[in-house]
Amino acid sequence: MSSPAPPSSVALHCPLPLPHRTEITVGHGGGGRLTQDLIERIFRPAFAHPALDAQHDGAVLGLGGMRLALTTDSHVVSPLFFPGGDIGTLAVNGTVNDLSMCGALPLWLTAGFILEEGFPLATLERVVASMGAAAAAAGVAVVSGDTKVVERGRGDGLYVTTAGVGVLQHALTIGPASVRAGDAVLLSGDVGRHGMAIMASREGLQFESGIESDCAPLVAPVQALLQAGLDVHCLRDLTRGGLATALVEIAETARLAVAIDEAKVPVTALVRGACEILGFEPLYVANEGRFVCLLPAAQADAALEILQRTAPGGPPRRIGEVRAGPAGQVTLRSVIGAERIVERLSGEQLPRIC
Repeated sequence: MSSPAPPSSVALHCPLPLPHRTEITVGHGGGGRLTQDLIERIFRPAFAHPALDAQHDGAVLGLGGMRLALTTDSHVVSPLFFPGGDIGTLAVNGTVNDLSMCGALPLWLTAGFILEEGFPLATLERVVASMGAAAAAAGVAVVSGDTKVVERGRGDGLYVTTAGVGVLQHALTIGPASVRAGDAVLLSGDVGRHGMAIMASREGLQFESGIESDCAPLVAPVQALLQAGLDVHCLRDLTRGGLATALVEIAETARLAVAIDEAKVPVTALVRGACEILGFEPLYVANEGRFVCLLPAAQADAALEILQRTAPGGPPRRIGEVRAGPAGQVTLRSVIGAERIVERLSGEQLPRIC
């Protein structure tokens, strides 16, 4: 795979990539095979409910003639502050974006804080202020919460859990089950920035120009697509496991195939260079402000025009299409024309990224 040369001004005291794990243990969570095994072996049998069968970013539930979306997420990012955001903005945007991927307009959030004894109040104030600003920017309100304190050495500073509720204002069923052969696969912007921003901050890497996280709310572009009356079939934000794992999850649930073109996936030269130095694959690196949209091919150009105006981190691209089979398979056409199968991430490339 050809790519631009990596940046020259990187402090090369870099660790090797984390090895893939070969057994199922409760370790660093991710968007890959280990997490899927936990879900299938432990969580789904215990919490059996039709809403879980959708395997989407949140649950869509009916209530008195309305459809509501509900989601929850925990945030353990290290370090707490990183270029382009912090654990507070991440907590708000992560939950807001999960609701948006269900096709919902996010309305309300709750926030739970687990604090380690001795955690500086000034740091907590800074995180909470970030959360307030992020909530205002996304048009949501934090309406309830909880705080717990654990013994010194037991909590690694601060963990934040958020839950969110949104309302669906349309009749579409948005999720992998609605995907159809022939759908276009659209990507809202460049990939890999969040994971590489975390790594650079964590390891003290120095670049000529910094890599900033793409952490951002996705309410505006999703609502614009829906308000335009487009027949959106599926939305998925590209968090842990990145673009590759998100597409594999969609293909497996939809029992269809997805084919993408690597040359059409935007990756900045700085992110690509950092990935090459550290041994990461950009397609698997986490994002916190990027998503894919699958919809009828005839509506792709209209959707791209909307995303060009509204989505953070453009330009949006049409990167591939949905095919009838083989079921669950994702293929990638490389920049040199070779085709290979894209697998679900089998281990966590970078822990504590969200």
